[in-house]
Amino acid sequence: MHLDFVILGMLATRRLSGYDLRRGMEGQLRFIGYGVQLPQIYRRLGRLTEQGFVEFEVDPRDGRPDAKVYTLTESGRQELVAWARSPYQPATRPMDPDFILRFVFGGQIDRQIAIDVVRTELEYRLANVSPDGRMHQYPDHLDAQIPEIDPTFVREIHLLAHEWGYTSVRAYVTWLQLTLIRLEGQSPSAPS
Repeated sequence: MHLDFVILGMLATRRLSGYDLRRGMEGQLRFIGYGVQLPQIYRRLGRLTEQGFVEFEVDPRDGRPDAKVYTLTESGRQELVAWARSPYQPATRPMDPDFILRFVFGGQIDRQIAIDVVRTELEYRLANVSPDGRMHQYPDHLDAQIPEIDPTFVREIHLLAHEWGYTSVRAYVTWLQLTLIRLEGQSPSAPS
């Protein structure tokens, strides 16, 4: 279902062929986490057309196959806006694709949607990250089940993995804080 909103969100800004959608996902939108193949895009476009959310015109191309160029319908616009304005519930794992999709494709509809999504994500992350970075509740005793296990080194590896996760989340929280300041500090008519 997320791919539907990627497609609808991209079509909200311009007319695109399936190939153009794929190129956009590989290009400027590659960091939103949607690396899909053309057959997936064309299947979704077929379903979105059947649902009445998109429509297409055939664009004749000299010396190349004709292309279907898709546009968002009014029904598709309503679907995209309803999704963007629906309540956002953060996932337990940080940097979940649903967050960035709502931030990008909801935020392009309305600045307040972007602000609300970032604020909700930030509040959730702050409430669920260890303030001091310590790893809590690590077992005092390991009962190694294979001889290759060195319990001391296992603790070190687990601590390093925890520290990687903690620093990643702290960097993410910092980005959320800076983004919220930036979004709230700009007037709706300010150039981006």
